[in-house]
Order: sequence, then C-alpha cells, then structure tokens
Amino acid sequence: MLRLFFGLADAALVWSAYELAYQTRSGWQLGRLFYIDTPVKYLLLLMAAIAFLGVAGWFGTYERLELARKRDAAKETLRQTILALTLLVLAQFLLRLDVSRAFLGLFGSLSFLGLLLFRWNAGPLLRWYRQRFGAQHYVMIAGTGESARRLAALVEEAESFGMRVLGFLDASETPIASVVQLKQEYPVHQLSELPGILRRRVVDEVIFAVPAADLPQLEETFLLCDEEGVRTRIALDIFPHVHSEAYLDRLGPTPLLTFSGTPHDEIRLLLKRATDIFFSTLALVVLAPFLALVALAIRLTSAGPAIFSQVRCGLNGRRFRVYKFRSMVANAEALKHQLQSRNERTLVFKIRHDPRLTPIGKWLRKFSVDELPQLWNILIGDMSIVGPRPAIPEEVEHYKRWQRRRLRMRPGLTCLWAVEGRDTVDFDAWMTLDMTYIDNWSLTLDWKIILRTIPQVLIGKGAY
Repeated sequence: MLRLFFGLADAALVWSAYELAYQTRSGWQLGRLFYIDTPVKYLLLLMAAIAFLGVAGWFGTYERLELARKRDAAKETLRQTILALTLLVLAQFLLRLDVSRAFLGLFGSLSFLGLLLFRWNAGPLLRWYRQRFGAQHYVMIAGTGESARRLAALVEEAESFGMRVLGFLDASETPIASVVQLKQEYPVHQLSELPGILRRRVVDEVIFAVPAADLPQLEETFLLCDEEGVRTRIALDIFPHVHSEAYLDRLGPTPLLTFSGTPHDEIRLLLKRATDIFFSTLALVVLAPFLALVALAIRLTSAGPAIFSQVRCGLNGRRFRVYKFRSMVANAEALKHQLQSRNERTLVFKIRHDPRLTPIGKWLRKFSVDELPQLWNILIGDMSIVGPRPAIPEEVEHYKRWQRRRLRMRPGLTCLWAVEGRDTVDFDAWMTLDMTYIDNWSLTLDWKIILRTIPQVLIGKGAY
C-alpha cells in the first residue's frame, strides 16, 4: 500500500512538472516557436510516467523511502530522475519526435525538485495514510526462546505499520515465565489456551518460533489455526548457521521448503540468459571481421592453431570445453611443469612475463582479446557474460568447501574480480569476490560490472 501511495504521488508530481515545464517553455522566447502536437504531448507524458515509475520499481525505491534519511532520499530521487530522463530522451530519439532540449531539461529539474520536496515532507501524509488505510494487525508468538523474542522485537519495530504483539504461547509443560519483557510487557499463555484466545480476541496470525524438534507436536495447533482461518508462519532459523534463502516450492501436490544458496528467481535468470544470447550473437556478428584478423595474425606469427580449447567446470560442475585465442606457444601445457617454481599463486597457475607467451599473445592477454571466442560458449549456454570465471577441474579438486559454491552459478566472461584488479587479485580475494557476486546478484549488478569492465579492458589494466 505504501508502494501504491508513493507511485500515485510520483505520477501526480511528474504530470504537474510536465505541465509546468510545458507552460514555462512556451513563454520563453528562444528563437524558435515551441509547440507539441496534442497526441505527441500526451504520448511523451505517458512515456515519462512509465519511465519514472519503472525506474523506481526496478531499483526498489519505494521500499526504502519511508525510513530514508534526507540525504539518501535525495540520492534515490536523483538517480530516478536521471535514468528516467535518459530513457525519455532515448525514446523520443528513436521515435524521431525532436522535442526541445530546454523543455526536457526543465521537466527533469522540476520533477527532481517536486519529488524530493514531497519525499522530505511526506511524514504527516504517511501518518494520515496509515491511520486511514492501515488496519491494526494482531500477532501471537508461539515460543518463548531467543528466536521468539527476536521476532517479537521485529514486530514491535513495525508498530508504525499497525503491527501489534498480543502475547506469547508456551508449549512446555512447565512455563518458564508468566510475562516477557521487551519494549512492553507481554503475557505468556499456555498453548492449550489458544482456542479460547481465538474466540475472545482478534488474532490475525500466529508466528511459530520453536525448535525444529517441537514442530511435529504442534500439528493440532496448526490444524486449529487452519480451521479458524488464522494465518500461521514458521520462523526458518531452524538451522541458525545456514544463510541460504528459504522459499516454498511444490513438486506436484507436495509442498517443499527450499533452501537456496544461489539465485533462484527463474524470471530474472531467464532475462539474464536472454541478454546473454542477444549480446553474444550481436558481438559475434559485429566482431566477425576483427576475430578473423586476430586468428590470421596468430597463425602468421607463431606455429600452431589460432584457437586453444581446454576443459573447464561450468554450472554445478558440468564439464565443457572453453575456447580462447591461443596466446602461448603450441606446447605451453608441456612446458608448464618446468615453470612451476615461478608460480605466484596458490592453486591457480599465474606468473608475470610468462616465457611461453607469443609476441602477439601478451597483447591479446593485456586487452583480453584472447577471451573473445568465449562468446560462442555464451551463445550455446556453457557460460554467461557475467559470472565467476570457469575453473580448471584440477583446481576445483583442491577447493575448500565454501569455495565450491562458486560452481553453482553459470561461469562468466567477466565478474567482480575483473573490475577489482583482474590478475592482481590474490586467490582468496578472488573467491570472496565471487561469493559476494552470488550473494548480491541482480540484473542491475550485472550491468554495473559490464560497464566497469569495459574501461578496465580498454586500458589493459591488471592483466598479465
């Protein structure tokens, strides 16, 4: 409801800024008569509203606004305005609308100021909104342990949203205490009292925060809540040291409680795959002449094939053959054991000024041109544009247990290690960066990494 509130407010403010900018620009004498045909005018307004609301929805702006400090609200609003205006300019360019730049600049400035002033002063409106539309929501906490108290404290923090703790339910035969003291004092009821409580009081939901061993004994309580129509929830800190995201899934009629340590949103992963297919296809077509010239240069400057292939570990450990432009002499693998004493890394083999590099090979490595054939791996689904680098099976065999989780995401052409120093990043930091990527993955993060990788590659920074 808060998202709806902010969304409607944004739509109204963007409309007001648009009309004000239009009327203001119409009164300026800048050497050209300013006028937009009515259909085009309202088409632009519609596109502007969609752009502002779409950017806010994409970045989760509305979820953070109510509790944001003024400085953070200003950052969110500035990002929203810049990106929305960029999309609007791009749309009008593609549609060949030729709209006044002064009008667009004025519209963007007024939108930013209007949105920011509203968000800085939205507190009284939000209080009225909650009082008018936010009904009280009453919660019982089943359990009296640390997990139950922590949950109750979280519900207390949501008091401004209408959440209220009614009390605790104790399933033990000998109650530990008659009250629980948090910000307020709450009564502790025996679990057997729950039927009477449901008859006497308004209870919207019961949250179970009990040890996993106690859950089978609570079947009758769950059945009671089900028959009464009371929503029930179970706190999933059953395994407190497991940090995987938990969600409910189904296999036919059977509900499954799933713990996932890697991204699992099928829609976003499908969009990621569609992006991989589109851009790898486009890059292979556009770069085809350049790739042919590189292959020819390799063949003319050193003996051996232009393309080097090697078995790597892909998604969930699947083996596949990765392709690269050959940057070393043809018998480089046979010479590897002679240089083992010069290895600068643990587990991964890396040395500066590798004598096996061909004259052209060091330049291919420096600017990552040797990796371009992996666009084919991306197209056929072995790899992604962004993801942990594909590892050699012999390296994977020596991974620590926590490092093996990097195999649970499709390997990529670039990742956080590429923008944090490439070959200068030590192995443990490299693995940690991959875990950071997996734990924080989003489509936005992928684009940030891509945009940061481009200048790193063009200047050849950090590669050897």
